[in-house]
Amino acid sequence: MTRSENEQAILDELICRYPRLESVRAAVADAFALMADCYAHGGKLLIAGNGGSCADAGHIVGELMKGFKMRRPLSAEMKKRLEEADPENGRMLAESLQGSLMAIDLTGHAALSTAFANDVDGDLAYAQQISGYGRAGDVFLGISTSGNAKNVDYAVTAARACGLKVIGLTGGSGGRLGRRADVAVIVPETETFKIQELHLPVYHALCLMLEERFFG
Repeated sequence: MTRSENEQAILDELICRYPRLESVRAAVADAFALMADCYAHGGKLLIAGNGGSCADAGHIVGELMKGFKMRRPLSAEMKKRLEEADPENGRMLAESLQGSLMAIDLTGHAALSTAFANDVDGDLAYAQQISGYGRAGDVFLGISTSGNAKNVDYAVTAARACGLKVIGLTGGSGGRLGRRADVAVIVPETETFKIQELHLPVYHALCLMLEERFFG
């Protein structure tokens, strides 16, 4: 799957603004290719992390599930179906709702996660959700600044068992996540907050490229 000129321009701008990320240019391109192929075949993205990476997971979902930089009008068919489903409010919904790229933040289900932690083991909560939500062809994006978060690592195992591809977003040496992921974006920093500062422009670029691919 080749990149368009606009998609390539987004990647080039990322490196121009953050020259230190030249070392992960190829990995970012590979991560985009995995995600784009997943969405092209009707799949979804499952995302998890801890602490600041938990916040990043939610941030990514927010960029994918609604318009980021572009307007994402619904298809004519979907607009028609909304209007048929509700003659009173359907037109408003048809003009207001936006196209989505399906993404699920595994960190955001407090009742499920706390119940599983209480009944079984909190470190397995992401793996449990992967085993429930994951389908072959989906992608799991694990975010861990060290690459060694146990709950993310267990989720990688569940993802492999369910036929998902794995993208790791990490730093330092990459840790276990860097070694186990199909694509590992290991940003060139070692301190947690500095790794997180580089994660944000990377995933913004990925979201922009995906939006360009499917809504441009």
